[in-house]
Amino acid sequence: MPQLVPVVITDLQGDTHTFNPNGISNGVATLVQSTGVPIGDKRLSISSTRTQTGKLKSAIKMVVPVVQDVVSGGISRPTVVRTAYADITFTHDETSSTVERDHTWQMLAAILASSSLIHDTVTGPSTLY
Repeated sequence: MPQLVPVVITDLQGDTHTFNPNGISNGVATLVQSTGVPIGDKRLSISSTRTQTGKLKSAIKMVVPVVQDVVSGGISRPTVVRTAYADITFTHDETSSTVERDHTWQMLAAILASSSLIHDTVTGPSTLY
């Protein structure tokens, strides 16, 4: 069983993001990149379950809020103005091997790292045509 440890990533601008363990509840591990203001914390969650049909299901979710100070009645308070969500779910047959599951992971990681089609679809304002 994997141990819940900090996850450190570097984004494309070269900024480092450290997601620290925040606990495990109902089979979902949560990691947080704290901003000092809890509503602005970036969250990463990871879960692994078995479906009713026996399939192995792993999910990775990330929540990235954008916080701005809003002044109301002369009082400034941090407010979430928008939030980005990302979800990746892997579902494998119960007879799949570790090698097969790893192969799926590696292919997706390579696609996300190198595909301009996926990058442009996610980041661009236009749709596929």
